[in-house]
Amino acid sequence: MKLTTKGRYAVTAMLDLALHGQDGPVSLAEISARQGISLSYLEQLFARLRKHQLVSSTRGPGGGYRVARDLSDVVISEIITAVNESVDATQCGGRENCNGPGRCLTHDLWEGLSAQIEEFLSGVSLQDLIHQDNVQTISVRQLRDTIQSPVPVAAGAASRA
Repeated sequence: MKLTTKGRYAVTAMLDLALHGQDGPVSLAEISARQGISLSYLEQLFARLRKHQLVSSTRGPGGGYRVARDLSDVVISEIITAVNESVDATQCGGRENCNGPGRCLTHDLWEGLSAQIEEFLSGVSLQDLIHQDNVQTISVRQLRDTIQSPVPVAAGAASRA
């Protein structure tokens, strides 16, 4: 079982948005520069996040994205699910055909692990993450680093929503 980059990047981008979106919309180019995630990949992720009403967008100059709900109401499992990601630890994806036509000996073990992961991620909100000291420290460093050596952005990309 492994959470792929799609789920990891979606959570990272949403946390970045939560950290930097209090003063207005945040462009995907800004998130891309701070987090080192390609702009085109962020566009794909944010299309899914918008579809699941986790983010809202504003077009035009000064446009970008905002978290659509209160940060305490957005849990990590919801972000992962929105980008069609799964943290299912079973080899069979829960279909119970891990040993040919039937269940394998350890199916219940992996199914239980999946439930524990889901429960954990459902209990952590963006607000919870923002209040972690290390998150604040890393966010300040990333902001400082992008100001000191900004990543070149294609013309017009900074205003994309």
